[in-house]
Amino acid sequence: MSSERGRLIVVSGPTASGKSTLWRQLIKREGVDFSVSATTRNPRKGEVDGRDYHFVTHEQFQTWVAEGAFLEWAEVHGKCYGTLRAHVLQSIDKGNDIVLEIDVQGAGQLVDCDLPLVTLFVLPPSREILEQRLRDRGTETEEQIQRRLSIVEKEMSFAGDYQHQVVNDDFERMEAEVEQILGYRTEAC
Repeated sequence: MSSERGRLIVVSGPTASGKSTLWRQLIKREGVDFSVSATTRNPRKGEVDGRDYHFVTHEQFQTWVAEGAFLEWAEVHGKCYGTLRAHVLQSIDKGNDIVLEIDVQGAGQLVDCDLPLVTLFVLPPSREILEQRLRDRGTETEEQIQRRLSIVEKEMSFAGDYQHQVVNDDFERMEAEVEQILGYRTEAC
């Protein structure tokens, strides 16, 4: 066990910005964990309960809210999402960094949390590219796509509240930039 506490690494950005791809790369490193959020939304194709999210009923989620089980929680796109406090503290206390992929509401709740914190906001190169990425996923109906796109500008207006902003115009370049920000040594090819 490390004598030094790990960090809470918050990754946010609008839908289809590349934030999920980024955290999946970060957690491949030794000593970096991922915080599996709880959500009231239904699983997407290929998602596994306990790996991608803890899929729970609205009633269970509200029970956890009342019990103070969440470090942060928010309602996004009509569904609730939250970060379970116990898992985060366990990782940090072991000396591991723990990555949270959360929205701007949740990130705002963590600013004064008294935990070592690094905040990253992933920006798309343009709104048009973001929309194309969202459509290419093929996981949402047109109505869901329009709902997600309607809040993109609002979400992006919070980028300046984050310690670091990175543009996902080239994923490998962005990943190297994030690794430098976090002080991770980039492995040689």
